[in-house]
Amino acid sequence: MVSAVLWALSCGVAFGATTPPNGAPLVDLSASAVAAPDAAGAVDPRRALLLRAAFARTVTRRLQVPAAAQHEYGERLEAALQGDQLGNLSGEYVVLVDRCANVQALFIYFRATPADKWVMIGASPVATGRPGEFDHFITPLGVFEHTPDNMDFRAEGTMNQNGIRGYGKRDMRIFDLGWAQGERGWGKGGMSQMRFQMHATDPDKLEPLLGIRHSKGCVRIPASLNVFLDHYGILDAEYEALVESGKSLWVLHSDRQVTPWAGRYIVVVDSERKTRPGWSPGPGGKARARVPAAADTAD
Repeated sequence: MVSAVLWALSCGVAFGATTPPNGAPLVDLSASAVAAPDAAGAVDPRRALLLRAAFARTVTRRLQVPAAAQHEYGERLEAALQGDQLGNLSGEYVVLVDRCANVQALFIYFRATPADKWVMIGASPVATGRPGEFDHFITPLGVFEHTPDNMDFRAEGTMNQNGIRGYGKRDMRIFDLGWAQGERGWGKGGMSQMRFQMHATDPDKLEPLLGIRHSKGCVRIPASLNVFLDHYGILDAEYEALVESGKSLWVLHSDRQVTPWAGRYIVVVDSERKTRPGWSPGPGGKARARVPAAADTAD
């Protein structure tokens, strides 16, 4: 069994029953099995990397980030955490967003110990704040903690006056990061309070536009990524702590499979790239041509 699990780790096998290439019996790589302690009562933190295959299997909007760029963003993440007195953070997943207009991407990272390098779990296109109109903020930089102090909620799936489901289809989770200082993208600029959230967007009209700045300041993500983050509790460390203390939280689904490495931080950086990297393409001409009126006025 141990050799089969190590094979799975090296090959990035998805959660679920898997047959190693040598024809050995199926290995249960469900969340509960992956998190099972060994004889000493410890859980091998390297098993957290198994989520790479679950990401590849379930997230439909993915970016194929080259190894060199994965390493670069791992260093950017480390620098941002160091600047926020979190340089020793390890043993939990972290979400990193590059708000650069030429990138617009989200990455999930993990490392087992502070001595390790950050390893990418997966990446997807996003849309961050587009300046130029009233009430449009530039997505703020920094390290943001996802905490029940600003309780998440779920989308109702209703349309606004422009026929757009700003939070996406019904039941999509809105990751609420509370109030943040954001740079105004209109008038003379300056800083103001904005409600910072990460959420899905209209699956038909706006999700095809992910990859360019197109929000009022929040981070828009693909619906399948929203479900992935929600189901595996990638950012739910503090929510799970409340559940373990006996609290009942309606926003959490009863069938979620939270791993032992749930995290709590979303880090926003700006790589300031002058050109678009090939691994992060923008939306095509057909998607841009179908942009509805007032599409960028949704959250």
